[in-house]
Amino acid sequence: MAPPIEIVTTKNYAEKQASVPPLNERILSSLTHRSVAAHPWHDLEIGPEAPVIFNCVVEIGKGSKVKYELDKTTGLIKVDRILYSSVVYPHNYGFIPRTLCEDNDPIDVLVIMQEPVIPGCFLRAKAIGLMPMIDQGEKDDKIIAVCADDPEYRHYNDIKELPPHRLAEIRRFFEDCECSFFIFVQLYLSRNDMRLGVNQN
Repeated sequence: MAPPIEIVTTKNYAEKQASVPPLNERILSSLTHRSVAAHPWHDLEIGPEAPVIFNCVVEIGKGSKVKYELDKTTGLIKVDRILYSSVVYPHNYGFIPRTLCEDNDPIDVLVIMQEPVIPGCFLRAKAIGLMPMIDQGEKDDKIIAVCADDPEYRHYNDIKELPPHRLAEIRRFFEDCECSFFIFVQLYLSRNDMRLGVNQN
């Protein structure tokens, strides 16, 4: 015998919708019941060869006009905004897991490599320099790195080895993308200067 047909009125529909948990709560509930769920910021190891070569979680792919970012609560990659100006990310952009900056976010990394990669994946990166920056009064330095497994770029060991135009392109991107917030402390620090700066903090 077929089950009786339920007639949904406007009142019933509203009551049912009210009983459904918000989307964020449903996502969190789902994640807590997965024994294999891992948070890319807290659970992924930085890597055995750090600080020279480290794992980097990619949030934004090279050539993207979409600014993705990590949702700290769920560990998922969310859309933050579409860039206002007619620029795209010149290289893959992400963060180093298990690190923390003054702005309470993980350390940012711009990874130079041949191809774009999908948001949410991780790769091995080699630090070659640092771009010191201040964002709304807080340090927001960007590590410049190359993909350690890209045959075209893995031989670079210092930012001074990059073509000057590549460095100008990176700096100009941040000027166009976030010009009203960022202050450039200086152009770039080499890998040796960057290590000294890290040791002093």
